[in-house]
Amino acid sequence: MISLLQKEFFQLALVAALLVGLCAPAVGTFIVQRRLSLLGDGIGHVALTGVALGFLTGTAPVLTAVLVAVAGAVAIEIVRARGRTSGDVALALMFYGGIAGGVMLMGIAPGGSNAKLNSYLFGAIASVTSQDIWIIGALAVTVIAVVLIFGRELFVLCQDEEMARASGLPVRLLSLVIAVTAALTVVIAMRVVGLLLVSALLVIPVATSQQLTRGFRTTMALAMVFGVLASVGGLLGSTLSPRVPPGAAIVLLALAGFVLALGVGRFVRRGRAQESPVSEQPINAREVT
Repeated sequence: MISLLQKEFFQLALVAALLVGLCAPAVGTFIVQRRLSLLGDGIGHVALTGVALGFLTGTAPVLTAVLVAVAGAVAIEIVRARGRTSGDVALALMFYGGIAGGVMLMGIAPGGSNAKLNSYLFGAIASVTSQDIWIIGALAVTVIAVVLIFGRELFVLCQDEEMARASGLPVRLLSLVIAVTAALTVVIAMRVVGLLLVSALLVIPVATSQQLTRGFRTTMALAMVFGVLASVGGLLGSTLSPRVPPGAAIVLLALAGFVLALGVGRFVRRGRAQESPVSEQPINAREVT
C-alpha cells in the first residue's frame, strides 16, 4: 500500500476521489431535498454525448462533456418549469437521447469505438491524468463556491418553492443554478464512478446522512464526510484486487454505509421514544380550539 501511494497515478486518483466525495453530496443535498434524485442520471446520459463529441472533434472529452451537460441541464429545467412535459418524462427523453447521441457520435468519430466509452460509462479513476485533475479541481471549486454563496437561497427554494417565490427570490434562476451545478458535478464524477453510477454519489451519502441527522446544514456536512469515506475507501479497497472496479467499489461501500446508518438511526429513534415521558400525548382537536 505504501509503495502504491508513492506512484503518481494513484496520487492523482486519490485527489480525484477526494474532490468527488466532497462535491457530489454537497450538490446532492439540494437535489434530494427537491425530490430530483434522478437528475444526475439524466445529465449523465447527456454528458455521454459530450464525451463522444470530444472524440469526434479531437478536443478534451471532459470539456465538451461540461458544455453538453450544462446545456442538457438547462433544457431539463426549462421543460420542467414550463410544465408542458412532466419532470420524469423530460428526464426519460434525456436518458434515451443522451445514450443514442453518444453511441452515434462515437461510431462516426475517426478511430472511435464504443469500447472507448466504457471508461466514462463505468469510470476509470486509475487513468486520470494531471490535466484531468486541473479541470476537475476547477469545477470542484466552482461547485463549492456556488453552494457557499447561494446556499441559503437554495435551501429556501428546496424547502418550499412557493415560499421562495413569495419571498422575492429568483426561483427560475436558482433552479437553473441547481441544474447547472449538478451538471458540473456529474462531469467531475464521471472519471471516478462513471456516468452510469454518478447519481449514486449524489444521492446515497445524503440519504445516509438523513438517517442520522435532522438539520439541513448538518445533513450536508455529514453527507460530505460519508461521500469522502466512500470515494477514498472504495478506491483503497479496489487496490486489494486488480479485478475489483473502483467505481463499483465506491458505490457498494456507500450503499453499505446507508444500510448501517439505517440500522443505527432506527436504534437511536427507538431509544428516544422510550425515554420520552409517557404523559406527553398528542394535542387533540378540543385543545387546539
